[in-house]
Amino acid sequence: IILLVSESSSAFDISLRLLALYLCANRSAVFNMPSTYKRDKPWDTDDIDKWKEDTFTPDQNLGGTFSEESSFVTLFPKYRELYLKQSWPMITRTLEKHGIACTLDLVEGSMTVKTTRKTYDPAAILNARDLIKLLARSVPAPQAVKIMEDGTACDVIKIRGLVRNKDRFVKRRQRILGPNGSTLKALELLTQTYILVQGNTVSAMGGYKPLKEVRRVVEDCMANVHPIYHIKELMIKRELAKDPALKDENWDRFLPHFKKRNLAKRRKPFIVNDKKASGKNYTPFPPPQEKSKVDLQIESGEYFLSKAAKERGVRERRDEKMKEKMEERKKKREAAFKVPREGGEGVKKKKTKRKPEDGDGKKRNGDMPVVEMEA
Repeated sequence: IILLVSESSSAFDISLRLLALYLCANRSAVFNMPSTYKRDKPWDTDDIDKWKEDTFTPDQNLGGTFSEESSFVTLFPKYRELYLKQSWPMITRTLEKHGIACTLDLVEGSMTVKTTRKTYDPAAILNARDLIKLLARSVPAPQAVKIMEDGTACDVIKIRGLVRNKDRFVKRRQRILGPNGSTLKALELLTQTYILVQGNTVSAMGGYKPLKEVRRVVEDCMANVHPIYHIKELMIKRELAKDPALKDENWDRFLPHFKKRNLAKRRKPFIVNDKKASGKNYTPFPPPQEKSKVDLQIESGEYFLSKAAKERGVRERRDEKMKEKMEERKKKREAAFKVPREGGEGVKKKKTKRKPEDGDGKKRNGDMPVVEMEA
């Protein structure tokens, strides 16, 4: 390392360059020095949660009251009006502890939360926003107020736009619930969350990491991946986490890998319908495209007519059809009043051949029957 010191260099620049030179020359002595702070800590045990956040108290709010008022508004459906009206006093008491004011507007159908001069926690208004959002999505009030606690978050997953067909959407949404709600209960126990399937959304409450698992399960279910596969994977992960030897290892070799079934590569049947044997001539070319309505109008010349001429042509065709139908009805009515012929003229009688018989009862060929007429 070559350090160039010019006449214009300041004393500070020179000292920095000398320090860099010293560190490069003695890096082994500087960076490999034994730490003097590595002492035994009997109070530091494995059961201590080092990431736990203490509850925010009014004493920690050194800034005082907020300079601006923050508010959030959420609309709710009509069927939630009676329930919200009954449970609103409990919600008001819960928000008052955090200095948040709330308003229920039954005329407009909305819920409003806003900060007051007693608000000391800046994150309380965000939790209150999530609270009214969960109440609008049919989450029970005793469960929804838990969002005000630290470490509890919520996620409202919109699932209607993930599936286009409505019947298919209903079937896949039912898979999240399972028979008698067993699949939903298994997901709640494995992820330690609260899940509610309502309408076009899935509401989940819990920790941040479990909420990511719930969103993955729900989105994959809408993509035609059954939740039972994720339930098996979560059960294996929970058992592996209990083993201290495998706690810090890669778990990919223990997790199941399910193959996707591609229907395009399914087995072909042995019986193949031969089109030549059926009498139809096979041609690799597709049938000719049918002419559109505009093409037919161009061929007939109607496309180039004015609007009045088109309307006149439509009226003429309609009048012709009416005249044809009227003539058919007139012929049917006249057929009932047709005059019959007199004396049986023109009526042909059916001739019957009589074969002659002998006195013995035997038939004779060529003899004509003799009929006697009385005077």
